[in-house]
Amino acid sequence: MSLNLSTVTIVSMALMGILLFLLGANVTRHRAMRGAGSQAPTDPTDPLLIAIRAHGNASEYIPTMIVLLLVCSALSDSWLVAALAVGAFVVRTAHAVGMLTSKSMASHGPLRHIGAMGTYVVGVALGVTAIATI
Repeated sequence: MSLNLSTVTIVSMALMGILLFLLGANVTRHRAMRGAGSQAPTDPTDPLLIAIRAHGNASEYIPTMIVLLLVCSALSDSWLVAALAVGAFVVRTAHAVGMLTSKSMASHGPLRHIGAMGTYVVGVALGVTAIATI
């Protein structure tokens, strides 16, 4: 079995990896600006908490999506895999932007909703694609 990675799939996975590292760097930036203050905020409006959760959420989904994209690419050279790769990048970016532009973790704007629901749809579609192509 060989990987059938399209350029679109590779770029999408790379961009998701870059997004994850940029979100981590954003947490570091907020921690540095905070200095000796609380590094474990609980206030839902605290920019550091928002940055931590945006990175944490991306860390929970992006690696799984990349693994599923690799599995699907190993099993199929269908255009669907590339489309799901683009979809994965779009919804994860939408979710991150939605979180980072929110004034509070308690508020849920359209980008955050689209990103969250899209993550579930694309993730399930990747799992079904992996099973269906065995």
